[in-house]
Formats: sequence, structure tokens, C-alpha cells
Amino acid sequence: MELKLDLHLHSAASPDGRMPVEQIVAEARKRGLDGAAITDHNVRYVPADPADAARGMELLEDGFVLIAGEEFYTEYGHLLGLFMTEAVPTDCDRGGPFNARIPLAEAAERLHAQGALAVLAHPFEKHQPEARIAEAVPLLDALEAFNARASAKYPDANERAAAFAAARGLPVTAGSDAHLPRELGGGCLVLHVEARTPEAIKAAILAGGNAVRGREGRRIDAARSQATKLRRTHAGPLRWGKWSLYAARCLFRDLTCRRREI
Repeated sequence: MELKLDLHLHSAASPDGRMPVEQIVAEARKRGLDGAAITDHNVRYVPADPADAARGMELLEDGFVLIAGEEFYTEYGHLLGLFMTEAVPTDCDRGGPFNARIPLAEAAERLHAQGALAVLAHPFEKHQPEARIAEAVPLLDALEAFNARASAKYPDANERAAAFAAARGLPVTAGSDAHLPRELGGGCLVLHVEARTPEAIKAAILAGGNAVRGREGRRIDAARSQATKLRRTHAGPLRWGKWSLYAARCLFRDLTCRRREI
């Protein structure tokens, strides 16, 4: 069977997210998705049912797949954990900042010990040499080859990620990186699986050769999610002033640049 999965998105549990999980599921269904991964910043999504939590995935009544994940901050950029069944502690859990880092090697080891996947997200969203990212490859299960937000600063970010993965034989994933409802489904991975189980879906991802679908997101949506974080942290006038300039640039880019899709 074919599954279309958005493997990177954020709920209201992220400082800059707005959506409760119920809204994520409803909106994803409207967009023709068969499942999604909840990957909040330094916050693990834990299914309510203990049996589902032990599998790292929920299967809802209509067959919709909800994958338990988290997004970590590492020295190599952001790392997605998919199909998580246990916590991976960071300084954030001990009262540190929400973007507290964890060494990638430690995060990957803890993820693999519980049968979860370690996926490097939007590796070229910021300026990083390929040689630097190559150092992380032995620790990874896959690389995010399309992220709907990744090209806001560097237009070729997704193309570089896809080419990098292909050159090294790495399986790929894709996601919208949605923080707002209308971003959902902006990126997805198309899998062919034997069953809607964690084992079958993980095996299909690791096998590689899967189709990536997506459309670049609106830059103003990134600004809107940043505004969410500013409100929650009670930011002062200076930070709001900087945000206003950023939002204006985002809006101008949206009005003058075409959103590409694959």
C-alpha cells in the first residue's frame, strides 16, 4: 500500500507552534496525507495509550499514522528522532533553554538503542560546508531531502540536501516543518509498505528509493511562528521591532518570488 507521510512538523508543544495534535490530524487528513510525525523542539511526543507509546507510533481508527518524534539541537544542526519510545534527556529537561544542544553522537546512540531513527533535518538551511555535514553521516539513518521552509535563506538548500544524500547512498525523508495549519503537507515522503506498522514503515524508509513531494512554503509563515514565540516569552519592544523588519522582508519575498515544487 502507498502512504504519504509528512515527517517533520510541530504542535503547540513547541515554543513557536500553534496547533494541538487533534488539529494536526484533521488538517493532514484534509490534505490527503496518510500520516505525520510530531517532532517538537526538545519535546518528545508521547502517545496517550501506553501500548502505542511502547511502539513509537499511533494507528488511529481510520488508519492514519501518527509517529512519535522529537527535534533536537546538535552541533551539526537539527536532528529528528522518529519512532521514539523513550526520552532522550537534554539540558532543556533540566530547566535549560528550549534550544539546549545535545551532542549528535549521544542523541543518535540513544535513539538507536530504542529502535528509533536519527534523521538530519534541513542540513543546508544555513551555510554549512558539505565536508562538515559529511562528518555526521555515519551516525545517521537518513537525511531530510525536502523541507518546505529550508529554502527561505538559501534557495538551493533542498537541492543540495537531495544531491548530498544521493552521492552518499543515504535514504531520505521529507516534511513540511509546519508550525501553522496551512503549512501541513508542504513536504511528504511517499512510501510503499506491506503494513501500517512501525517496523514496516521504518524498513521502507531505510530501504530508500522513495519519492519526495513538496512545495516551498510561504516565508511569512516562518515570521508568524516567530511571533508566537515572542508572545509566549513576553518579548520587549526591541525584539518586536526586529521581528517587524524580518516579517516585512518575508512578505516582500513572498510577493516577488515563485514558490517551487517537486
